[in-house]
Amino acid sequence: MALILFQRDYCHLCDQALAVMAEARAPDFDSVFIDDDPALEARYGLRVPVLRDEARGIELDWPFDAAAVRGLF
Repeated sequence: MALILFQRDYCHLCDQALAVMAEARAPDFDSVFIDDDPALEARYGLRVPVLRDEARGIELDWPFDAAAVRGLF
């Protein structure tokens, strides 16, 4: 399973998403910061934080809770 959390620098919602991920006891995941990537900025700019299950192509837009995160694994 490959989970990716798309986020920004200095993003309080992203910090909250990380807390939800910890509450859900999410397995290892990658953090991808979109700030310096024009393609990611165009795709996720107003949506971050976004949690993506890369293998299944499923995305959770914020706000998501621990139950929704656990549903991905």
